[in-house]
Amino acid sequence: QVQLVESGGGLVQAGGSLRLSCAASGRTFSTYTMGWFRQAPGKEREFVAAIVVSGGITAYADSVKGRFTISRDNARNTVWLQMNSLKPEDTAVYYCAAAISVTVSRRNYDYWGQGTQVTVSS
Repeated sequence: QVQLVESGGGLVQAGGSLRLSCAASGRTFSTYTMGWFRQAPGKEREFVAAIVVSGGITAYADSVKGRFTISRDNARNTVWLQMNSLKPEDTAVYYCAAAISVTVSRRNYDYWGQGTQVTVSS
């Protein structure tokens, strides 16, 4: 089992940057695909980025490609989401999640953090 705790959210102006962190407990972090999802008010939770166990393969939603970067350090049980050139439409609660399989589908993620709020002002 994995417990996930996100941090690093906040209020930023459009064009600014934030770095989200997700700290995982448990010895099996290095066996999970890690993903970031987000949920804006009144909208469904949507995929943002994912990274495989080795870190060698990443995937991004089209809306964040070229602006966001996902990375992980298995020795530190941590995954990050570097967000640059933020836009007001990036405003959402951002969730870290872990999956046994290699997947970008929300339904296949087994463990979730509590979320961290990101607000981008125009």
